[in-house]
Amino acid sequence: MDYFICHYHEIGLKGGNRRFFEEKLVENIKKALPARSFEFVKRISGRIIIKSSEERIRDCLKNVFGLAYFAQAFSCKQDMDLIKQKTYQILKKRKFKTFKISTQRSKKDFPLTSQQVNEEVGEYILEKSKAQSSKAKIRVDLENPDLTCFIEIVDKYVFLYLEKVKGPGGLPVTSGGKAVALLSGGIDSPVAAFRIMKRGIKVVFLHFHAYPYTNKASIEKVQKIARLLNKYQFDSKLYLVPFAAIQKEILTKAPERLRVLLYRRMMLRVAESIAGNERAQALVTGENLGQVASQTLENLGVIEKAADLSILRPLLAEDKEEIINSAKTIGTFDISILPDQDCCARFLPKHPATRASLEEVEKAEKKINTKKLVKAAVSGAELKKI
Repeated sequence: MDYFICHYHEIGLKGGNRRFFEEKLVENIKKALPARSFEFVKRISGRIIIKSSEERIRDCLKNVFGLAYFAQAFSCKQDMDLIKQKTYQILKKRKFKTFKISTQRSKKDFPLTSQQVNEEVGEYILEKSKAQSSKAKIRVDLENPDLTCFIEIVDKYVFLYLEKVKGPGGLPVTSGGKAVALLSGGIDSPVAAFRIMKRGIKVVFLHFHAYPYTNKASIEKVQKIARLLNKYQFDSKLYLVPFAAIQKEILTKAPERLRVLLYRRMMLRVAESIAGNERAQALVTGENLGQVASQTLENLGVIEKAADLSILRPLLAEDKEEIINSAKTIGTFDISILPDQDCCARFLPKHPATRASLEEVEKAEKKINTKKLVKAAVSGAELKKI
């Protein structure tokens, strides 16, 4: 097998800007593949082909957003005798009782229709199998075959393959802009970042920590999570932001019941400042409606008023089991459940406000020099390139 054939779905529904998305997908595929593992990657007839016979490419393509499915394929010239012979060579190595030929013909000047190709190749396979007395009798089954041979006739190529490998779907990363994702190290926020990346948005990761007042466990966790998520966007940034000074100020000057809301509002201010430096258009959080006291509808409204940028909450209406299943699927769950000392878990109020008003929160913030604290946090941030 000397080619990989990559198909997309959602990109194919685009209008005049379809080529932009296709070019982004080609660019991302090249980034995902190991150096010197392919001869070329190019767009052709509504698909992307990769000239390579290396097996390791399969695992790389599973992480490229924008791909609906891909296949490792054989190729031959556009000659019906060669197509039939190549198909037989592929099938004779397999054990099956029923089979089907499925042809896609985007090259419309090819002399036969897709159905005619199916019929001629299928008939050839049946005749060859009858001639092989040692071969068990086989037959065509169009509904539920043991084996399907796919044939694609495109441009100057003919591709043949037996297996379609499911891709991650979505849109190519960087095709939809850039956002800063708040990464706590828990279960939810990595899933939220993943979902946004899947919609074509490049994600910059940001983590708040209380070190040296806590240990480095949360920092180490987040670095592992960021490295894992990086396989979907190929190069990432992680900002590690000291938050202890802000917590201390809130702890000593604000009402206890409002602490978590004030923490969250300060986080958004810091994140928005970093987003400005990164030229990002939105913030991403793993907030989930009603999951904890700070995430009631009223409190979420109060929190988001601290920022001017759009706040994307892809997990807002999901239940915890759905989020956990997603975390297990993408591989972040086992890291997220490792013990750590979350900065927001320090000094939690006994009775947090569940329906705070913007007026009372802003009144509490008047006792805090928010601009000074934000500036100090941003200047103290450590940037890790992944």
